[in-house]
Amino acid sequence: MAKRLTLLLNGVLVEKIVPPAKTHAGILVPETSNKLNSGKVLVVGPGLPDKSGNHVPVAVKEGDTVLLPEYEGTTVKHGEKE
Repeated sequence: MAKRLTLLLNGVLVEKIVPPAKTHAGILVPETSNKLNSGKVLVVGPGLPDKSGNHVPVAVKEGDTVLLPEYEGTTVKHGEKE
């Protein structure tokens, strides 16, 4: 999916990381303990020009793990992935 999208300017496409509901030992983890929203950066736009015309790249790169704000951004669904 990510290779077919081209982002403009300083856009970033992030896939949300869903924490596992069970540990390796088989212990069930309650949903309330998984409040940390994080994601993996899939695609990054080229960046923006500043006032003097110099190119300013985006601060993250593909493959980085980032923290996501709870109520910001645009949710995109493709099949089962969000």
